[in-house]
Parts: sequence; C-alpha cells; structure tokens
Amino acid sequence: MSDAKREWNYHPELPIGNAPYYSWPPNPVAIFKWVAMSWLKISEKMIFAAIAIATWFYLAPAIERCVTFQFDWIAQIYFKNLGLMFLIAGGLHLYLYTFNKQGKETKFDPREQTKKSGIYTFRSQVWDNMFWTCVSGVTVWTAYEALVMWGFANGYAPFLNWSDNPILFVAWFWIVPVWASLHFYWVHRLLHWPPLYRLAHSLHHRNTNVGPWSGLSMHPIEHVIYLSSLLIHFVVISHPIHLFFHCFWNTLGAASSHSGYESLIVKNKKQMDLGYFFHQLHHRYFECNYGNAEVPWDKWFGSFHDGSPEANEMVKERRRKMMGA
Repeated sequence: MSDAKREWNYHPELPIGNAPYYSWPPNPVAIFKWVAMSWLKISEKMIFAAIAIATWFYLAPAIERCVTFQFDWIAQIYFKNLGLMFLIAGGLHLYLYTFNKQGKETKFDPREQTKKSGIYTFRSQVWDNMFWTCVSGVTVWTAYEALVMWGFANGYAPFLNWSDNPILFVAWFWIVPVWASLHFYWVHRLLHWPPLYRLAHSLHHRNTNVGPWSGLSMHPIEHVIYLSSLLIHFVVISHPIHLFFHCFWNTLGAASSHSGYESLIVKNKKQMDLGYFFHQLHHRYFECNYGNAEVPWDKWFGSFHDGSPEANEMVKERRRKMMGA
C-alpha cells in the first residue's frame, strides 16, 4: 500500500496539478476541459454567479440607499450574508456529516470532526467553527461589502454598466478568481509569519481535518486581511454583481472548498466538485500550497505540494529549516 493510501481515506490521482491556463506549451484541450468544468456544468463558479445576479435584483439594498451609512441597509446585507452562509456551509454540513448521506466516498481525511477537545472554543470543532464564521467572518464580510456599496453609491468605486463594456462585464467572472488567487497567496504567506500565525492564523489551523464550517473560521484579524481583496473594486471599474460574486467566492467558496470531500454525490452520481486536495494538503502539512489551483503561484515560488512522497520530504525539510531559524 502506498504512503498516500495509508494517510488518506481518498485522494485524486497523484501528482496533482494546477489550472492549465499557464502551461507551456499551451494545451487547448486541457484548457477547454477546465473551463467546461467551471462554467458548462453545475459548479461553484456557476452557482455563485447565479446567486450574485439574484442578489443584485432581489436581495441587495438599492444603490440609492447606500449613499450614507444607515443601520437598516447594512443589517439587510448582514442577514442576507448570514442566511447564505447557513444555506451553503450549514447545508453541506448536514448532508455530509450530520446525515452522512455519502458516507466517506471522496472524503479526504478518514477522521471525524472533533467533538471534545480543549483546543476549540466550546470544546467542539463544529461549534468553534460556526462561532468564528458567523460572529467574526460574516460581520467583517458585511463591513467590506457595505463599504464598497457605499463607494459605488458615491462614485468612489468606479461603476461598470453592462452597456458600457459587455466583454469586460463578463470577463470579471474570470478576473475575480485570478485576482483572489494572487491576493490569497501573498496574504496567506504573510499569515504564516510566526508572530502573525500565533496571533491570528493558528485559529484557522486548529482544523487539520476540515469541514464546511472550517473555511471561514478565522480570527478577526485574519478576516480583515483575507477579505481585503475586495478593495480592488475601489480601483478597477466593476459592478455590484461582480462585488457579490467576489464576496461569495471568498466566503461561500471557503465553505465548499473546506468541505473535506472532493465531490458532492447524490443518488450514487457525482453532481459537482467541492473541496480541493490541493488545500487539504495545506491543512495537513501547513508550509505548502498557500494559494490555490487557479494560478500556480506555489509552483512558481517553490511551495507547491503535489501529493507525492517527494513533496512530503520537501515540506518536512522546509519546516525543519523554519523551526531551526
């Protein structure tokens, strides 16, 4: 039995790779398959884009109300965000863990969520994760969203109408994951700076065996840093739909990507992709895979773990050097 088989309940074919956009020489077939997986079937991106459009038309406060900061429209954003978090993170947790609807099929880590441990708030991994997600995560998310909506309403954030540039309007749905990947890689490396890790990021890393509520379970300082990628909407012309998609990618996407399962299976049929083994490796080994599979920042900067035994040794050596320093 291979080392990987002993260590994991399930893992994809190894070694894992990154999105094929940046491969050389270019591989058009691989690029088409990646795009098709993202947009031409049920996927996180398609769902978040649909929710973003619905939010603009039905759930968000009218832009005219956002000219001045008022409790009513900010509260509307907060409860909208809280409801969506319970829908996605809570729904996945109920399906995968509470009701155990697909058993351990495509579950990476064989262990169950921790129920009695002093390292967690309330001595429970799930309650700890829900507390930090809802009390801090949704609050900071709402603050950033409200700030940018205020910027749109007052002309401080440049506003892009569909009629102004339809190509750019659509392109934003590709720009957001790429920008979020760049931002996440560098702020994530910053959060692994020992003083900041001990102060804030260690709370998120309580979760070596992640679940849907783990994704946004962070210290408030980390929430402020992690969600600061949303400030790009003050610099680059965009629309509130893009802001909402960006918010969902960073928050609801954290819930699905930390689900602990690679796929959602209903009636013995794979319905959509969920978690990425890429990030599961980070929660197991810590000093690797700081970004995500969307852009190969880790490969370019020498922190990529592809799941192989050789990569395990590379990470161990990195940690030995860091501990020695």
